Amino acid sequence: MSSNNSNQDNFIRFALEAKVLSFGEFKTKAGRLSPYFFNAGEFNDGARLSALGRYYSKALQESKLQFDMLYGPAYKGITLAAATAIALADDGINVPYAYNRKEAKDHGEGGVLVGAPVKGRVVIIDDVISAGTSVRESVDLIRKAGAEPAAVLIALDRMERSGNAVEVGDKSAVQAVEQEFGLPVISIANLAGLMSFLTASSDTQLTNYLPAVRAYREKYGI
Repeated sequence: MSSNNSNQDNFIRFALEAKVLSFGEFKTKAGRLSPYFFNAGEFNDGARLSALGRYYSKALQESKLQFDMLYGPAYKGITLAAATAIALADDGINVPYAYNRKEAKDHGEGGVLVGAPVKGRVVIIDDVISAGTSVRESVDLIRKAGAEPAAVLIALDRMERSGNAVEVGDKSAVQAVEQEFGLPVISIANLAGLMSFLTASSDTQLTNYLPAVRAYREKYGI
């Protein structure tokens, strides 16, 4: 088992314990009935946020990607980028980070970018990529600042085709981002890893969900 798998398995276990990842029947924004739900908003205390930052940091280090700084798209990405920056610093990798505000400010520092000057190779940090709009905005802001987006780092890649319950696109939101911007997308965990985790689990409550997850993947997966 590669170290990447152990990071992924540990993260899935952690997400389940934190109730960030849950199984059942959930309607996605696209109107699909999903057997699982991932809600990063539940990483809502200091211990969980600290652990989450370490998972992001580890996935980024294992990717061997060259980068100069982190960027968190408002609002969710702000805490994620901050937590990752702290975790990287704990590993002796001290990098600057920045984020945007949703509304331009006309006094004080002005503009929409806050934090360290945006320059060099920038990693965009978010929870998931659903439509890619937040990535598009981030890429534009980073390029306008004269820097280069290096990658997008997310917690979970759902590995599912775009579209809705009826219309199914030919590629996933992650693949679309990779193709449109030529950016690698690094994820701590993905649907394939989640299925391996369920398959290997001795917890019958969990393995009971495997057929539903498998059927969902066959219908919408890439």
